[in-house]
Amino acid sequence: MNIFKSCFEFSFKAASAALFGILLLIAFALTASMGGQEFYGFFRYDYLLFYALSIQVCLIYLKLESWAEAKVIALFHIMAMVMEIFLTHPHIASWQYPQPAVLKIMTVPLFAGFMYSAVGSFFARSLKLYQVSFEKLPSFLNMICLAVFSYLNFMSKFFIPDVRVLLFIWSIIIFWKTKIYFRLQQHDIKLPVLPILGILAFIIWIAENISTFYQIWLYPSQVDAWHMVGWGKLGSWYLLLLLSLVLVLKILGNRTQNGNWTLKNNDLKS
Repeated sequence: MNIFKSCFEFSFKAASAALFGILLLIAFALTASMGGQEFYGFFRYDYLLFYALSIQVCLIYLKLESWAEAKVIALFHIMAMVMEIFLTHPHIASWQYPQPAVLKIMTVPLFAGFMYSAVGSFFARSLKLYQVSFEKLPSFLNMICLAVFSYLNFMSKFFIPDVRVLLFIWSIIIFWKTKIYFRLQQHDIKLPVLPILGILAFIIWIAENISTFYQIWLYPSQVDAWHMVGWGKLGSWYLLLLLSLVLVLKILGNRTQNGNWTLKNNDLKS
């Protein structure tokens, strides 16, 4: 297998899969100068919503994304918005959106859900671009329970002890033997899934630093002066990745009794 061609193919497909997120980050940088100023009745966050919707429409129109994938992304968007509304409530204030918006729900501009949708889009597009399959994938019941408890822990930790360490251990136990297969240069590559999730969490953490730098949202300690997001957020992104992954795998694929998973529709593979 030609290493140079394989690296190029891998990078090209990764960039294509992450297209939604990359385009959002570019918009964050280009719109930074708008600040909190009003333009024709709308604000920066509102224009980011229009932009994100345009991306979504183009992806579907150009057949870069299927309707099945769009439904998964929309579900993740809704779940993310519920969590955002709770965590940005003044009594919780885990983070804040420092600029005004017309189109928002309580404290959360509507475009915010698309930042999470970008993660779901990446997973969904990666599955078909890399022709992904899984071996020894945990049962969906086990994975869904882990995802639900992870989701609830983001909000319940303010009232009861944070159990994320137990969730990490749970995820390691059930995914320890899980392998992911993907295709490069007509060759199947087999890797353990846990390190890949860790790498993806790190990449999202980098994107988070870019986003807070351009004041898309801010943590309380960043309001007076920006600084890098703490390493502890890697754990949060890891758990959110699990939630997104489980939704995508459940809706877009089939798992056999022995734990093998493949995409369910031929049109998703094209």
